[in-house]
Amino acid sequence: MEAPSQTALAASPGTALAALRARVMGLSGWKRAAVAIAAGGLSALAFAPIFAFPVLFLTLPVFVWLIDASSGWRRAASAGWLFGFGYFFCNLFWVGEAFLVEADKFAWLLPFAVTLLPAGLALFWAAAAALARRFWLPGLARVFVFAIALGVVEWLRGHVLTGFPWNVLGYALTYPLPLMQSAALFGAYGLTAIAAFVFPAPLVMMADRDERLRFADVARAIAVGVGPIAALCLYGAWRLSAPEAFVPDVKLRIVQPSVPQREKWMAEYQRRIFNDHIALSLANPKGETDSLAGITHLVWPEAAMPFFPLETPAALDMLAAMLPQGTTLITGGIRHDPPLGSDRRLLPGTRVLNSILVFNEAAKVDAVYDKIKLVPFGEYVPMESALSHIGIEKLTHGRGAFGEGVTPRPLMTIPGLPPALGLVCYEALFGGDVVQGAARPGVLLNVTNDGWFGQSTGPYQHFHQSRIRAVEEGVPLIRAANNGISAVVDPYGRALQTLGLDVRGIIDSGLPQALTPPVYARAGDWMLALVLAAFSMMAAISAKLRR
Repeated sequence: MEAPSQTALAASPGTALAALRARVMGLSGWKRAAVAIAAGGLSALAFAPIFAFPVLFLTLPVFVWLIDASSGWRRAASAGWLFGFGYFFCNLFWVGEAFLVEADKFAWLLPFAVTLLPAGLALFWAAAAALARRFWLPGLARVFVFAIALGVVEWLRGHVLTGFPWNVLGYALTYPLPLMQSAALFGAYGLTAIAAFVFPAPLVMMADRDERLRFADVARAIAVGVGPIAALCLYGAWRLSAPEAFVPDVKLRIVQPSVPQREKWMAEYQRRIFNDHIALSLANPKGETDSLAGITHLVWPEAAMPFFPLETPAALDMLAAMLPQGTTLITGGIRHDPPLGSDRRLLPGTRVLNSILVFNEAAKVDAVYDKIKLVPFGEYVPMESALSHIGIEKLTHGRGAFGEGVTPRPLMTIPGLPPALGLVCYEALFGGDVVQGAARPGVLLNVTNDGWFGQSTGPYQHFHQSRIRAVEEGVPLIRAANNGISAVVDPYGRALQTLGLDVRGIIDSGLPQALTPPVYARAGDWMLALVLAAFSMMAAISAKLRR
């Protein structure tokens, strides 16, 4: 499809929006690339911590118009890749912070990390644009096609090659709190397809008219985009009117020590870090020593002890001395499987696991969960035998990859708590995949260490996406982070108590009760399939009416 000539534009009574559409479609070369990348980059403003989601009403129409101007799937894929590169670069620039923790070893990789990761993820959006162009239809029908293609491909991004569903587009429809409740209906992936329709539709509809816009045209276009969002907000307001209830006889204490990541695994700091966790645990939020009086469950963050606690008798003795009768410690920790023998030698096939460990008051282990979704280049290196030759190794402490735990992800039996589902670090990103068995959890336990990412948008986005898991599943979330953000989140996504980024302190809180399973918890990503099926029918109807 070719853009109208300037002469044709001047002779036609087209609106300013039609002229804008024609101008975008007429771009080529570096100007086309710059506009696509800029529109994708500006789209990142829709997510935490800024949440300026109305920007998508301006940026996503540009994506649609770039596909309009594409004569075939290859040119559409080019537009999708450029838009996606801007989107992922601005959403994921914080990844570079991790390479500065040990700058002497890893800083040289920073330029590659902050460009190659967005470049790779942008291939998904290139595929979405190519797929959409293959089935492109006239009028509003093409926006439905666009939404279907992006919905399918964003789901694939969350699953292909272990998946990396960071800031799938649907998160733009999860703020403010009433709008967040829509995740209980559709989940992040279903909301992605909805977002990919409602945001571009108004401007695309208005720009499609060659004559002067009438009030009815504007009202219809706005209703198509704003109407569904308003309906979701009304649903959310109704849902939030329900009374809050708490699990009886549970009092949580969450510790956030804010250990600088560079010091975390240095041998000279291990004792100080461990002692600091204990000192924080024994005081209330006012800093007054209470020796955990009344606390039923103490929660420490991911890998809280920078050593192997199960093989460190002195540390276990200190835990037993700290914990009063009836108090359980839930902590992130690393462990060997099988455990080291008395000679401290590694047996053949011994694995290192990133785990959640549950200790009773005698410092005996009551329950264990081992992480099953490992971070590429953080906890293992893909194609390690080849990449190690050029100096690429994992960022986390120690050589060799971490092992994976048992799948499907088991629930943990913790005295005094409902059935608990453990999530270590970025495992909380995987909507629709956190609950893997038939049994339903009563609480999500997320231990993490966002100290890798400094004062960037990364920790805020990670926390927000973790909150959405609570809403999708209708269960509360206990989140303990090394450097923030730690919180107790209810099943509606409300953060009842929080500790911000780099704040050193504790949270004392009750535990909200889980809800009856919401729609998404029962149906999972079949809700995405339902949205896609509905959009397919509407696309066909819209195209037929246009003819």
